[in-house]
Amino acid sequence: MTSISPLANILEKGFYGAYEGKNENQLIKIKEIRNLLIFQIVQYKNSSINIKDIKIDGLEMDNKAIKVKSNKFTRVLWSGPKNWLIVTENKNVKEEINIIFNSKDFAVTDLSHSRSIIELEGKYLKEVLKKGCPYNFNEFSKDMCVNSIFNGISITIDNLEEDSNKIRILTLRSFGHSFYHSISDASLEYGYKVI
Repeated sequence: MTSISPLANILEKGFYGAYEGKNENQLIKIKEIRNLLIFQIVQYKNSSINIKDIKIDGLEMDNKAIKVKSNKFTRVLWSGPKNWLIVTENKNVKEEINIIFNSKDFAVTDLSHSRSIIELEGKYLKEVLKKGCPYNFNEFSKDMCVNSIFNGISITIDNLEEDSNKIRILTLRSFGHSFYHSISDASLEYGYKVI
């Protein structure tokens, strides 16, 4: 069975908006990310397990607000108190999760096919995000994540790079089209390239 991308019929490669006369590295780059595994891990209130004793793909689970632990293949995003998203390319993580997180202490939900993921990169990325999201991006740095909204659409923003010029945004699959149109519309002023 083949997974169909939530943006398969609307994402067309090319240049859009005010791109003429600009160097390509001045443009916002928009790319859909596919084939990642996404798991939501929630620790029950009555669980006595110390979360810092648990590691996934070599990464510690941390309960610090808006922090991300990451390696080359996996990112562990704090999503709320005792609540994390594990986003990974490593297919072995699924087996690891099944072994480590017992049903007595944790609720594990596979969200892999219920999310649309768009990666944005560019010099004016923060300005694009400020058009639809109330979060203060002036203090948003590498390995931070935040749950917020963009023009009324619930999103999770994961900062991938130190200078905040590369992020991933996760939204519900059913909002994928609306979110893409909203973020691409906000990028028109700076010019954007769909990769």
